[in-house]
Amino acid sequence: MMRRPVTLLLFFASLAAILSFTGKKPGFPGGRQKAVLGTIVIDAGHGGPARGAKGLFSYEADVALAISLKLGQRAQEAFPEIRVVYTRTSDTVFGVHVDARTANRMRAELANEVKGDLFLSIHCNATPQKAGGWYAKRVVGHTTKTVTVGKGAKKRKKTMRVPVYENYWVKNERHGTETYIWAADRSGVKSTYINLEESGEFAEDSTSPATPPPDMNSPEAKIRAQLYEKKYFGKSLMLANMVEEEFAKGGRASGGVKQRNWEQIWVLQATGMPSILVETGFITNEEEEKYLNSEEGQSEIVESIITALKKYKETLEGSNTTTTAKPEVDTTKARGF
Repeated sequence: MMRRPVTLLLFFASLAAILSFTGKKPGFPGGRQKAVLGTIVIDAGHGGPARGAKGLFSYEADVALAISLKLGQRAQEAFPEIRVVYTRTSDTVFGVHVDARTANRMRAELANEVKGDLFLSIHCNATPQKAGGWYAKRVVGHTTKTVTVGKGAKKRKKTMRVPVYENYWVKNERHGTETYIWAADRSGVKSTYINLEESGEFAEDSTSPATPPPDMNSPEAKIRAQLYEKKYFGKSLMLANMVEEEFAKGGRASGGVKQRNWEQIWVLQATGMPSILVETGFITNEEEEKYLNSEEGQSEIVESIITALKKYKETLEGSNTTTTAKPEVDTTKARGF
């Protein structure tokens, strides 16, 4: 009769430990505190047959890779104690040509396997319209036109008023940055991929006694995973806001932080860690495409993200506090990743 109360007591004790996030392994007084950012996974969007959005002279896959490699190099310089893992360092994902959906699953699996503490996915945005701009027609006036209508005896002439059109050039002006996080209204989905044995919050000391892995089908484990998911959402939101703030400080047009809630984006959904997807600019904008491809532009983008990472790391370490704004929910149709 005493088994159920004892089980509940242990369960709620574990919940309290998770909510406190002290950095100590529950149940092991000698557990060592893990670095808040031990491993960062940098993901260059697309690659292989999935070229991504197309600009006037470049593809998203190539731009994302160039920025990601620069970001990884700067991250290693700024945070020598942090391990940087890339999902790809060439045109292919893990050296193979696979479809986009398979590639995204592989990216997420890699991030989870290396037990990343943060997942950064780099992309370029695009509009549905043609890169650079397009020609459109508009009415500039009206004229009259005589036409013959009817047949046989009923045949007659009729004067009609018709519009006069002209072609004009419409510049593709959409520009700026956006950063996405996994939608809060899809809670419970991301928790499926959270590894409670090594969640990224706790690290077991090598001298600590071994413990069996948790039963992920148990109610206790499911609730713990959901608690971690909420924690990851908060961290993702915090970093996403910091990234957009740095872009704005650098003179970029910031579109703010948005949630993806209209398509299962594997790189955000299936990573058991804080995850953000950075749209570094619109490759369909002529000027912004040149900026995204330039050394200066890529360096500025990287420095904005690095500065945000420094603030994020300091915040996690308790050096300062940051208030985050509620993100906008994006309900537009996905263009595919």
